[in-house]
Amino acid sequence: MYIIIPVDNNNGIEANITTIMSLKFWALVEFIDGEIKSLEFFEKREDIGGKWIDFIILENHYESYIEFMDEGMMILVRREENSIEEIISAFRFKELDEV
Repeated sequence: MYIIIPVDNNNGIEANITTIMSLKFWALVEFIDGEIKSLEFFEKREDIGGKWIDFIILENHYESYIEFMDEGMMILVRREENSIEEIISAFRFKELDEV
């Protein structure tokens, strides 16, 4: 499955989540069998290509998410996690909030 996260840099799993308005990159995480199989960064979401995105993880509940729902993505929101590593760990244990 694929997960996208708006982040402030492209420093691997140490990149921090940010708001959609402040993002520098989209992190695309391929998550298989409870592990990160690949991690890529894109400046524009359109550059991700035709991959079916299963989840988007947002920084807060106030983000505009209707566009993502219309594309069939499940919308999750972090609690206190900041880095991709922390967010994916929380995802693995279902510790993220649903919109």
